[in-house]
Amino acid sequence: MKVLHLVKTTSGAIWALRQIKVLIDLGCEVWVALPNDTGTASAYRAAGANVVILVSDVTSLKNPLSLFRSIYAFRRLVKEIRPDVIHSHFVGTTLFMRIALFRMSVARCFQVPGPLHLESCLTRAVEIALSNDHDYWIATCNRTRKYYIDAKVSASKLFLTYYGTDTGLFSPSAKGVLRRELGVPDGVKIVGMVAYAYGPKKWLGQSRGIKGHEDLIDAMSLVLQHRSDVVCVFVGGAWVGAEKYYGAVKKYGKKILKDKAIFLGSRSDVASLYPDFDLVVHPSHSENLGGAAESLLMGVPTLTTSVGGFPDIIIPGETGWMVSPRDPAMLSNAILEILCNPDEAIKRAHAGRVFTQNILDIRETGRAVYGFYQDILNRKG
Repeated sequence: MKVLHLVKTTSGAIWALRQIKVLIDLGCEVWVALPNDTGTASAYRAAGANVVILVSDVTSLKNPLSLFRSIYAFRRLVKEIRPDVIHSHFVGTTLFMRIALFRMSVARCFQVPGPLHLESCLTRAVEIALSNDHDYWIATCNRTRKYYIDAKVSASKLFLTYYGTDTGLFSPSAKGVLRRELGVPDGVKIVGMVAYAYGPKKWLGQSRGIKGHEDLIDAMSLVLQHRSDVVCVFVGGAWVGAEKYYGAVKKYGKKILKDKAIFLGSRSDVASLYPDFDLVVHPSHSENLGGAAESLLMGVPTLTTSVGGFPDIIIPGETGWMVSPRDPAMLSNAILEILCNPDEAIKRAHAGRVFTQNILDIRETGRAVYGFYQDILNRKG
């Protein structure tokens, strides 16, 4: 089986790389179109993938000439390697794929990394309108699948699995690293948030960042009215292009929370910081599984909003806590409840770790994708 993957970046999307490694181990001949030969390109080659340098993200092709050149190169590549399935991992690469494959009869699959574009009627309609009988979708959370079902996409065209991970890498280490670094005494609770800062998209009417940093700052100001033995640590710097926004978030955090807000920026040692968090909060406005999967796999008490894929892994009363998005008051109440009930928090954290280890094992999610390919090809007959 020969599969061509479209990946828009070499500076992230490690989840796609992990999955491709499993597919190669299962016997797939994998080709990967990458925008450049830097970053993760060498890792794809080391995994056994055939790498082709080709920009396949329509949002990166700023003028008609560059778009035409990429379409021409892509069609020529498809004719040369004759893939059984073309697998896209992003909205931009999916739109490019569908436009470029005009009148070409090849199965194509969009593994949807999150529901963000489906939350807008316009972008949802455009994405689906460009599909045809050769298109299939792999939803990576139940909310995404429901969007397509509600849009009258046939259930026979939809699959569901998650972008898995190597669950063995998430082994809780000894406590103390973060507390020693920050000089936080054992009696002080640490509430954590681990997320890059993405600026609000004004054209979508957003006034706050999609990860909800400001909501957590507001919630913590309410928490501090009830107890002062708490600090909030923000891990993760600015995403590309969001430097000004991240600066504004830090300024707002210091204004509202004073020295109770600690911003660490981007870190490469996040795993060693998790054990010192009494609670990790994910106040996102839109998300797939996001960082909640990571905090659960690390066995840390987890609080999320009820958006996107969070309900797939946060089961209230069992694996964590969940509140409505954009509601700092509700968020603060949940934080206080968790901090006041450490035994229950630890119980749910342990259950969440077991649950996510079972459903996010990359070996199993990768096998599921391979099975989807087989199903697609059997239908083509």
